[in-house]
Amino acid sequence: MVPRRASVPAVLISLLVLSAGTVRAQETDGGAPRISSLASDIAKGVVLDPTTYAPAAILHQSMRLDWKSSQPFFQHGYLEENERYTVSGRRHDVPVSFGQGNRQILTESLLNLPMSFANNASTRFVEHLLIDRFPNHPKLVRTLGWIERTSFASYMSYRLSAKHFRQWRMNENLARQLGY
Repeated sequence: MVPRRASVPAVLISLLVLSAGTVRAQETDGGAPRISSLASDIAKGVVLDPTTYAPAAILHQSMRLDWKSSQPFFQHGYLEENERYTVSGRRHDVPVSFGQGNRQILTESLLNLPMSFANNASTRFVEHLLIDRFPNHPKLVRTLGWIERTSFASYMSYRLSAKHFRQWRMNENLARQLGY
């Protein structure tokens, strides 16, 4: 789910995209091969870029650590606080099985991939437009694109995963204190 605040950057990117193109009224080479090449370049770049997968992979790992570290408590009669991981779907209830929890974690992690795909695709599209507009500075444009993609992946990874890493550490410390 994309928060409402995400629409502001989308509008800014759209304005940048619309203003970044150069005027080519006299072109006669036909745009189809260029568009096809642009689409394949963007697709290839997005699929091969590790920043596309980092937020989902880090979220998956953090959720797995949180879930695994909660298991000793469940074995000693504790209830699950997160309603998405209870049998009834209500807070403070019996947790789902370990395997079911793992499947839910995988599903929730993968649901974050479209956000990274969209960000990386739009960044690469803007890069192409800016390189067309400023052909003497392709290295600068690509470097700025790399910085943006890395920053986005870092921010989203932190935002999605931090609470799970904190919960994992708290679970580990409490389990050690209780002798689990």
